[in-house]
Amino acid sequence: MTANFLVQAAVFLAAAAIAAPLAKKLNISSVLGYLAAGVLIGPYGLGFVYSVYQVESILHIAEYGVALLLFLIGLELRPKRLWTMRQSIFGLGAGQVAVCALCLTPLATLFGISWDKAVFVALALSLSSTAFVLQVLEEKGELTTRHGRAAFSILLFQDLAAIPLIAMIPLWGAGAPGSGLSLVDAAFAIGAILAVVVVGRYLLSRLYKLVALTGVREALTASALLTVVGVALLMEAVGLSAALGAFLAGALLADSPYRHQIEA
Repeated sequence: MTANFLVQAAVFLAAAAIAAPLAKKLNISSVLGYLAAGVLIGPYGLGFVYSVYQVESILHIAEYGVALLLFLIGLELRPKRLWTMRQSIFGLGAGQVAVCALCLTPLATLFGISWDKAVFVALALSLSSTAFVLQVLEEKGELTTRHGRAAFSILLFQDLAAIPLIAMIPLWGAGAPGSGLSLVDAAFAIGAILAVVVVGRYLLSRLYKLVALTGVREALTASALLTVVGVALLMEAVGLSAALGAFLAGALLADSPYRHQIEA
């Protein structure tokens, strides 16, 4: 661990410690405060992070932070509850993506983009940041409200819609090799999601029970972190979001009797 890394870590923690209460003082979300702090200390601000390479290396750590956040959010959402939300997920979610795509496609053509590529651009712009929105809703205590559940349904559909959207990138890429996912890759991605669901449904609770029987609390924490990192790595390996995998792992453990211990 180099001194430079420790200095950067101190800068990030100081920025976060200042940004969150300042944002609250201004009656805005702490997420916006964090974003403003990031811009301020970044290479285009005060330059505490002074190169694009440093930013990219930090992003890898940030991705796992987002994965942990969505894992904890997943723990609050039981699979039975998700099943009862299926109509809003595929109704509101599909409706939002379709309406945004229909509105944005003509606008994209005004910039000289062909119709087929304009459709892709519109579909991409219809997607939101799940981590950003859920963090804001959770912070305000609105995740379980009616509009919070509706927003979550839309976000979940967007994450699911991203899979075929990524798979179809080569269709809009003018035959560019190596762009997007092939149909085989898409099949692997869907298979990976199903594997996570099956393993989480039938094996994870039993494994956590064995760990809990040891009586070592740290072992349970380590197992939870291993679950998050393992599923995140699997999702990244098949070309999907690590955060999506972490959310799935959390949702599958939501019915576990050790849920509260994991959250603690």
